[in-house]
Amino acid sequence: MSHSDNKPANDHADGYENRLEALQIELVRTQAWAMAKGKKIVILFEGRDAAGKDGAIKRIVEFLAVRATRIIALPKPSDREKSLWWFQRYVHFLPAAGEIVIFNRSWYNRAGVERVMGFCTQQEHEDFLNDAPNFERMLIEADIILLKIWLDISKDEQARRLEDRHKNPLKQLKVSDMDAVAHAKWKDYSKARNDMLTRTHTPLAPWTCVRADDKKQARLNIIRHILHTIAQPGLSPETERPDPKIVFRFDPAAVEDGRLHP
Repeated sequence: MSHSDNKPANDHADGYENRLEALQIELVRTQAWAMAKGKKIVILFEGRDAAGKDGAIKRIVEFLAVRATRIIALPKPSDREKSLWWFQRYVHFLPAAGEIVIFNRSWYNRAGVERVMGFCTQQEHEDFLNDAPNFERMLIEADIILLKIWLDISKDEQARRLEDRHKNPLKQLKVSDMDAVAHAKWKDYSKARNDMLTRTHTPLAPWTCVRADDKKQARLNIIRHILHTIAQPGLSPETERPDPKIVFRFDPAAVEDGRLHP
């Protein structure tokens, strides 16, 4: 298949590493353009535990400029931080001109783990769902490019990955007491996901969903999505668009038609 037709390619047959390298080169070029033009970019990753957020982010930032790229993965809030306006904790990390900020989990913690685990009240959760679209509208009006990515995996795949964490000595730092809870509360997290996506998907700040059971396919297609969304003028015409079977814009029907795992 010719690269130039912008159709999804068979990433395994054609060589994952080669395709990844080509996309990473385009990421470097895109960041150089963003720095020169003073663009402010926020990419946030959400998904269940073991959905592949860490691996995707690692491949995105591998060759980017350290001084212009920040990964934000916040620990649980302190007592003081719990008393702040919910979004206040995150505003501090927003990008200046020429910077890319990647949130490995974000303000959407309130719509996911905080809701499921009872770390916030029902009213706080409802306030968040009402406020998030307005907050994001303000970001976009401040000339921030905002990409919201949900990584979706199956229950069986999550179980396999969580088991691998416990067996693999190189992944011990990923092991958490929350692992077992995440799997046990699968249905609760599904309900929270559905409410979050439905209530906070807007024309200005849409959600992009990624079917992420295949890590390599997910990583390649996430980078394609980022490149084509930012759409710097010098993007190579050989850069394929994301595969629509893997990457799709959320719509409420996806909750019922099988595009999102139940």
